[in-house]
Amino acid sequence: MKTIGIIGGMSWESTTTYYKLINQEVNQQLGGLHSARCIIYSVDFDEIEKYQSSGDWEKAGAILSDAAQSLERAGASFLVMATNTMHKVIETMEKAVSIPILHIADATAKEIRKVGINHVALLGTKYTMEQDFYKGRLFDQGLQVTVPNLDERNRINDIIFKELVQGEIKESSKAFYLKVINHLRSEGVGAVILGCTEIGLLISQQDLEIPVFDTTDIHAKAAVNEALMSS
Repeated sequence: MKTIGIIGGMSWESTTTYYKLINQEVNQQLGGLHSARCIIYSVDFDEIEKYQSSGDWEKAGAILSDAAQSLERAGASFLVMATNTMHKVIETMEKAVSIPILHIADATAKEIRKVGINHVALLGTKYTMEQDFYKGRLFDQGLQVTVPNLDERNRINDIIFKELVQGEIKESSKAFYLKVINHLRSEGVGAVILGCTEIGLLISQQDLEIPVFDTTDIHAKAAVNEALMSS
Protein backbone atom coordinates (compact mmCIF):
# COMPACT_ATOMS: atom_id res chain seq x y z
CA MET A 1 0.00 0.00 0.00
CA LYS A 2 1.31 3.43 -0.94
CA THR A 3 1.41 6.17 1.68
CA ILE A 4 -1.09 8.98 1.10
CA GLY A 5 0.04 12.50 1.94
CA ILE A 6 -2.92 14.71 2.87
CA ILE A 7 -2.62 18.49 2.99
CA GLY A 8 -5.48 19.53 5.25
CA GLY A 9 -6.75 22.23 7.54
CA MET A 10 -8.71 24.07 4.83
CA SER A 11 -10.88 23.53 6.82
CA TRP A 12 -10.17 20.99 9.55
CA GLU A 13 -13.87 20.06 9.32
CA SER A 14 -13.47 18.67 5.82
CA THR A 15 -10.08 17.16 6.64
CA THR A 16 -11.68 14.93 9.26
CA THR A 17 -14.12 13.78 6.58
CA TYR A 18 -11.24 12.92 4.24
CA TYR A 19 -9.53 10.88 6.95
CA LYS A 20 -12.72 8.99 7.73
CA LEU A 21 -13.62 8.30 4.10
CA ILE A 22 -10.13 7.18 3.15
CA ASN A 23 -9.91 4.72 6.01
CA GLN A 24 -13.43 3.42 5.41
CA GLU A 25 -12.67 2.83 1.75
CA VAL A 26 -9.39 1.02 2.49
CA ASN A 27 -11.18 -1.23 4.96
CA GLN A 28 -13.99 -1.88 2.50
CA GLN A 29 -11.56 -2.91 -0.22
CA LEU A 30 -9.14 -4.91 1.93
CA GLY A 31 -11.31 -6.04 4.84
CA GLY A 32 -10.06 -7.23 8.22
CA LEU A 33 -8.43 -4.55 10.31
CA HIS A 34 -6.88 -2.71 7.38
CA SER A 35 -6.63 1.07 7.47
CA ALA A 36 -4.83 3.64 5.34
CA ARG A 37 -1.16 4.49 5.46
CA CYS A 38 -1.34 8.25 5.46
CA ILE A 39 0.41 11.37 6.72
CA ILE A 40 -1.51 14.58 7.35
CA TYR A 41 -0.05 18.08 7.25
CA SER A 42 -2.66 20.49 8.57
CA VAL A 43 -2.13 24.18 7.82
CA ASP A 44 -3.55 27.19 9.67
CA PHE A 45 -6.60 28.07 7.59
CA ASP A 46 -6.77 31.64 8.92
CA GLU A 47 -3.45 32.37 7.25
CA ILE A 48 -4.49 30.75 3.97
CA GLU A 49 -7.87 32.51 3.90
CA LYS A 50 -6.27 35.93 4.37
CA TYR A 51 -4.07 35.32 1.35
CA GLN A 52 -7.12 34.13 -0.61
CA SER A 53 -9.18 37.21 0.19
CA SER A 54 -6.28 39.58 -0.55
CA GLY A 55 -5.48 37.81 -3.81
CA ASP A 56 -1.97 36.89 -2.72
CA TRP A 57 -2.03 33.42 -4.21
CA GLU A 58 1.77 33.35 -4.47
CA LYS A 59 2.18 33.36 -0.69
CA ALA A 60 -0.60 30.82 -0.25
CA GLY A 61 1.10 28.63 -2.84
CA ALA A 62 4.43 28.93 -1.01
CA ILE A 63 2.85 27.70 2.24
CA LEU A 64 1.25 24.72 0.54
CA SER A 65 4.44 23.95 -1.39
CA ASP A 66 6.31 23.79 1.92
CA ALA A 67 3.64 21.44 3.24
CA ALA A 68 3.96 19.28 0.14
CA GLN A 69 7.74 19.08 0.52
CA SER A 70 7.37 18.13 4.17
CA LEU A 71 5.04 15.27 3.27
CA GLU A 72 7.38 14.08 0.53
CA ARG A 73 10.30 14.05 2.98
CA ALA A 74 8.15 12.17 5.47
CA GLY A 75 7.60 9.38 2.97
CA ALA A 76 4.35 10.17 1.16
CA SER A 77 4.04 8.38 -2.19
CA PHE A 78 1.62 10.96 -3.60
CA LEU A 79 -0.44 13.89 -2.35
CA VAL A 80 -4.03 15.05 -2.12
CA MET A 81 -5.17 18.50 -1.03
CA ALA A 82 -8.28 18.29 1.15
CA THR A 83 -9.75 21.38 -0.48
CA ASN A 84 -11.08 22.49 -3.86
CA THR A 85 -10.17 26.17 -3.92
CA MET A 86 -6.45 25.80 -3.28
CA HIS A 87 -6.05 23.69 -6.40
CA LYS A 88 -5.58 27.14 -7.90
CA VAL A 89 -1.92 26.87 -6.86
CA ILE A 90 -1.37 23.22 -7.78
CA GLU A 91 1.06 24.04 -10.59
CA THR A 92 3.31 25.86 -8.11
CA MET A 93 3.14 22.90 -5.76
CA GLU A 94 3.87 20.38 -8.51
CA LYS A 95 7.12 22.21 -9.25
CA ALA A 96 8.13 21.91 -5.59
CA VAL A 97 7.88 18.12 -5.30
CA SER A 98 8.74 15.04 -7.32
CA ILE A 99 5.69 13.00 -6.29
CA PRO A 100 2.25 13.25 -7.98
CA ILE A 101 -0.63 15.39 -6.70
CA LEU A 102 -4.08 14.00 -7.47
CA HIS A 103 -6.25 16.82 -8.83
CA ILE A 104 -9.75 16.92 -7.34
CA ALA A 105 -11.36 18.29 -10.52
CA ASP A 106 -9.83 15.54 -12.66
CA ALA A 107 -11.15 12.84 -10.35
CA THR A 108 -14.59 14.47 -10.35
CA ALA A 109 -14.76 14.89 -14.12
CA LYS A 110 -13.84 11.23 -14.55
CA GLU A 111 -16.78 10.14 -12.41
CA ILE A 112 -19.20 12.45 -14.22
CA ARG A 113 -18.13 11.20 -17.63
CA LYS A 114 -18.72 7.61 -16.52
CA VAL A 115 -22.47 8.27 -16.32
CA GLY A 116 -22.61 10.23 -19.57
CA ILE A 117 -23.58 13.63 -18.15
CA ASN A 118 -22.23 16.67 -19.99
CA HIS A 119 -23.90 19.70 -18.36
CA VAL A 120 -23.28 20.28 -14.66
CA ALA A 121 -23.86 22.93 -12.03
CA LEU A 122 -20.86 23.93 -9.92
CA LEU A 123 -21.16 25.17 -6.34
CA GLY A 124 -18.16 26.18 -4.28
CA THR A 125 -16.30 29.19 -2.97
CA LYS A 126 -16.51 32.33 -5.09
CA TYR A 127 -12.98 31.59 -6.32
CA THR A 128 -13.94 28.13 -7.54
CA MET A 129 -17.19 29.28 -9.15
CA GLU A 130 -15.80 32.40 -10.81
CA GLN A 131 -12.20 31.68 -11.81
CA ASP A 132 -10.98 29.42 -14.60
CA PHE A 133 -8.48 27.29 -12.67
CA TYR A 134 -11.26 24.83 -11.77
CA LYS A 135 -13.94 25.34 -14.43
CA GLY A 136 -11.29 25.25 -17.12
CA ARG A 137 -10.15 21.85 -15.95
CA LEU A 138 -13.73 20.60 -16.30
CA PHE A 139 -14.14 22.27 -19.71
CA ASP A 140 -10.98 20.55 -20.92
CA GLN A 141 -12.63 17.21 -20.16
CA GLY A 142 -15.72 17.99 -22.18
CA LEU A 143 -18.08 19.30 -19.52
CA GLN A 144 -20.38 22.30 -19.80
CA VAL A 145 -20.38 24.12 -16.46
CA THR A 146 -23.05 26.51 -15.16
CA VAL A 147 -22.68 28.50 -11.93
CA PRO A 148 -25.26 30.47 -9.91
CA ASN A 149 -25.78 34.19 -10.45
CA LEU A 150 -23.68 36.80 -8.63
CA ASP A 151 -25.96 37.30 -5.64
CA GLU A 152 -26.32 33.56 -5.18
CA ARG A 153 -22.56 33.05 -5.48
CA ASN A 154 -21.93 35.64 -2.78
CA ARG A 155 -24.36 34.01 -0.36
CA ILE A 156 -23.04 30.52 -1.13
CA ASN A 157 -19.54 31.77 -0.37
CA ASP A 158 -20.64 33.46 2.87
CA ILE A 159 -22.31 30.26 4.08
CA ILE A 160 -19.11 28.32 3.44
CA PHE A 161 -16.80 30.70 5.28
CA LYS A 162 -19.10 31.93 8.03
CA GLU A 163 -20.86 28.66 8.82
CA LEU A 164 -19.64 25.42 7.27
CA VAL A 165 -15.90 25.78 7.92
CA GLN A 166 -16.79 26.33 11.57
CA GLY A 167 -19.04 23.27 11.72
CA GLU A 168 -22.25 25.32 11.81
CA ILE A 169 -25.11 23.66 9.91
CA LYS A 170 -28.28 25.71 9.36
CA GLU A 171 -31.51 24.47 7.82
CA SER A 172 -32.06 27.90 6.25
CA SER A 173 -28.72 27.64 4.46
CA LYS A 174 -29.51 24.13 3.28
CA ALA A 175 -32.85 25.36 1.91
CA PHE A 176 -31.06 28.15 0.04
CA TYR A 177 -28.54 25.78 -1.55
CA LEU A 178 -31.33 23.45 -2.64
CA LYS A 179 -33.29 26.36 -4.11
CA VAL A 180 -30.26 27.44 -6.14
CA ILE A 181 -29.62 23.91 -7.40
CA ASN A 182 -33.23 23.35 -8.40
CA HIS A 183 -33.20 26.66 -10.27
CA LEU A 184 -30.10 25.57 -12.18
CA ARG A 185 -31.78 22.25 -12.88
CA SER A 186 -34.64 24.14 -14.54
CA GLU A 187 -32.02 25.71 -16.82
CA GLY A 188 -30.92 22.29 -18.06
CA VAL A 189 -28.09 21.06 -15.82
CA GLY A 190 -28.07 17.31 -15.38
CA ALA A 191 -26.07 17.08 -12.16
CA VAL A 192 -24.47 19.21 -9.47
CA ILE A 193 -20.86 19.25 -8.33
CA LEU A 194 -20.35 20.02 -4.65
CA GLY A 195 -17.14 21.87 -5.46
CA CYS A 196 -16.24 22.77 -1.90
CA THR A 197 -15.20 20.11 0.55
CA GLU A 198 -17.55 21.50 3.21
CA ILE A 199 -20.77 21.54 1.18
CA GLY A 200 -21.21 17.81 1.70
CA LEU A 201 -21.71 18.60 5.39
CA LEU A 202 -24.90 20.45 4.39
CA ILE A 203 -26.50 18.59 1.49
CA SER A 204 -26.29 15.11 -0.03
CA GLN A 205 -27.77 12.93 -2.75
CA GLN A 206 -30.87 12.18 -0.70
CA ASP A 207 -31.80 15.87 -0.85
CA LEU A 208 -31.95 16.07 -4.66
CA GLU A 209 -33.41 14.29 -7.65
CA ILE A 210 -30.47 14.98 -9.96
CA PRO A 211 -27.10 13.25 -9.45
CA VAL A 212 -24.84 14.83 -6.82
CA PHE A 213 -21.07 14.59 -7.21
CA ASP A 214 -19.47 15.22 -3.83
CA THR A 215 -15.86 16.11 -4.55
CA THR A 216 -14.71 15.12 -1.06
CA ASP A 217 -16.03 11.59 -1.44
CA ILE A 218 -14.76 11.26 -5.01
CA HIS A 219 -11.29 12.58 -4.17
CA ALA A 220 -10.94 10.36 -1.10
CA LYS A 221 -11.84 7.25 -3.10
CA ALA A 222 -9.46 8.25 -5.89
CA ALA A 223 -6.69 8.53 -3.30
CA VAL A 224 -7.41 5.03 -2.01
CA ASN A 225 -7.48 3.56 -5.52
CA GLU A 226 -4.09 5.13 -6.19
CA ALA A 227 -2.72 3.86 -2.88
CA LEU A 228 -3.82 0.30 -3.58
CA MET A 229 -3.05 0.25 -7.30
CA SER A 230 0.29 -1.52 -7.03
CA SER A 231 -0.21 -3.30 -3.70
